[in-house]
Amino acid sequence: MPTLVMKFGGTSVANLDRIARAAKRVALEVANGYDVIVIVSAMSGKTNELVGWVDETSPLYDAREYDAIVSSGENVTAGLMALRLQEMDIPARSWQGWQVPLKTTSAHSSARIEEIPTDNINAKFGEGMKVAVVAGFQGISPEGRITTLGRGGSDTTAVAFAAAFDAERCDIYTDVDGVYTTDPRITNKARKLDKIAFEEMLELASLGAKVLQTRSVELAMRYKVRLRVLSSFEEPSDSAGTLVCDEEEIMESNVVAGVAYSRDEAKMTLISVADRPGIAAAIFGPLSDAGVNVDMIVQNISEEGRTDMTFSCPVDQVKRAEKAMQDAKDSGEINYHDLVADEGVAKVSVVGIGMRSHTGVAAKMFRVLSAEGVNIKVITTSEIKISVLIDRKYMELAVQALHDAFELEKAG
Repeated sequence: MPTLVMKFGGTSVANLDRIARAAKRVALEVANGYDVIVIVSAMSGKTNELVGWVDETSPLYDAREYDAIVSSGENVTAGLMALRLQEMDIPARSWQGWQVPLKTTSAHSSARIEEIPTDNINAKFGEGMKVAVVAGFQGISPEGRITTLGRGGSDTTAVAFAAAFDAERCDIYTDVDGVYTTDPRITNKARKLDKIAFEEMLELASLGAKVLQTRSVELAMRYKVRLRVLSSFEEPSDSAGTLVCDEEEIMESNVVAGVAYSRDEAKMTLISVADRPGIAAAIFGPLSDAGVNVDMIVQNISEEGRTDMTFSCPVDQVKRAEKAMQDAKDSGEINYHDLVADEGVAKVSVVGIGMRSHTGVAAKMFRVLSAEGVNIKVITTSEIKISVLIDRKYMELAVQALHDAFELEKAG
């Protein structure tokens, strides 16, 4: 039998009625002739509740016990989904991560998947089981302890299972009906994409689009897993959702596929740093050690042996970055005149594989922003993306103007 992986997020299994609705979708795929592996998240809000209980009980908690507690939400959903399917006369059983076993590293709360042996589940399929309901987000360490994969880990679980079982497709059910050219809440011209290339989806996910977790897209791209993003609240159809696939499957597309944004960014500038070999390592080494997620980096032209270094990071990491730089200054690793933080910026990006073969995208982007009176503070580019840092108050205007300028409401 061909295998299909179906993943249901927290809003899709938020209560017993929604679990029943999801089970009906699974039943349709069983009727279509598939052996189905269902990956489930915890019921909406449950993981946050469990994390809150851990923090209240033990602020400096043992990470192994944290994983044991927060993984329990998925176990409940898996059991309830299996029971619902059994009530529909579909042979199903639930699987916790250790029963598969989904083998991970020992990094509790942020473990990485090492291996998914297929023998146990395939043996049950051979005995007549039609649906394996697997608790997402969790696995087992070499020491035999429960581990979790970090937020969004159920998406990663689903893609990893699709790769391990050579599934025909991996369907990610969520509360949106696909991937859009930009956030529909910002412009009503946003258009749902029928298909999007892995690389474009990876850029959009890493740049702020919340539809898919970045690690899951990386895995899908590496193992060529065809992903479909679709809503669990709409009637199923062959044209539903957005297919994330190899760019060879996409005949023609717009030069720009989408506009992404990240609202909560900060721009930090080290003023008057000694311009010498190794200075970048001396700055960004301590920032990395402090867990600061540095994104854009710009170095000014050197004058009289001094330079300014600007970088961006999430606004909630500013204090951490300031402490890391002060500690580095106090220890003599670096010497700078001042550190200036601007916490009122946002990042806006245009993404598209068509940029590889079309010139003028950057010029058009800058022209559009200029016409709207939007000042660009920092620019970074890659082969298929251009990102700018701008004042946060202009973010929605910039997204709308760029979406219009590149005519993203029209299909390619």
